[in-house]
Amino acid sequence: MTSSADATDAPSSSGYRSVRAELEGLTTEAFRPEHSDIDRLPTLDIAKIMNGEDATVPTAVAAQLPNIAAAIDAIAERMGRGGRLVYAGAGTAGRLGVLDASECPPTFNTDPAEVVGLIAGGPAAMTTSAEGAEDSAELAVADLSALGLTADDTVVGVSASGRTPYAIGAVEHARALGALTVGLSCNADSALAAAAEHGIEVVVGPELLTGSTRLKAGTAQKLVLNMLSTITMIRLGKTYGNLMVDVRASNEKLRARSRRIVALATGASDEEIEAALAATDGEVKNAILTILGTVDAPTAAHLLKATNGHLREALATTHQP
Repeated sequence: MTSSADATDAPSSSGYRSVRAELEGLTTEAFRPEHSDIDRLPTLDIAKIMNGEDATVPTAVAAQLPNIAAAIDAIAERMGRGGRLVYAGAGTAGRLGVLDASECPPTFNTDPAEVVGLIAGGPAAMTTSAEGAEDSAELAVADLSALGLTADDTVVGVSASGRTPYAIGAVEHARALGALTVGLSCNADSALAAAAEHGIEVVVGPELLTGSTRLKAGTAQKLVLNMLSTITMIRLGKTYGNLMVDVRASNEKLRARSRRIVALATGASDEEIEAALAATDGEVKNAILTILGTVDAPTAAHLLKATNGHLREALATTHQP
């Protein structure tokens, strides 16, 4: 006779079997029998094996470059008209999104609200595991609703497996609102990529430690997120060549970097650089324009505003090379 407890547990057991079968079909979850004795190897040998595994990641990313580039052009177009870039993920994927978003303000002088990282379980999940939160698509909808998502925004769902309900729910909700959507996963034919307008599937293969997607999958996601934000910012005029001319000088290191950037861009003397930065309240891009364009600080500010912050375009209006 089946007890009431057994009856209660039966659906749960069935659910676990279903999820287990689904995971076993994912390359990121595959078991590597050749590494079953890795714990018995010398440390140097393990390090060499792990390094060899990591070396395969850039090749997997390279296979997705056309899809990555298409996504970047679409993101830049939306952000160019005032939209935001929002990452949504759980666990490692969510943390990587929050990391990428948090580095944009000091690097590109963006407003913290322009590039946003959402992690299932909220800010506390950055340091304390909240793995259960990843199973809730409704939680993703609530988090995006709190942002007041619009059709000008972009939502990038990030999930190594490509099956995480939080990431898929975020993309589906955003797409229903007319926002641009990108699905970044590390498995082919993923539900996440299928749900998004732009699917990026970086197939890195089985992990050294079975199912530990903070390893190769995490590295791949970090590389792609670096591209999405960095190249988008290049397209938006946040750089001059490969110089970070929108850097925010918020500490001594960055203040020194600001002066070096102005020097590299202009070849001006230290005295000229200090005068230009003083006149432009420390704004690197404006200081460069005053020197190269031989204009005063108010004119530089006006020209940059007229060209949406693109220094090359602003310089062209002063008839400088």
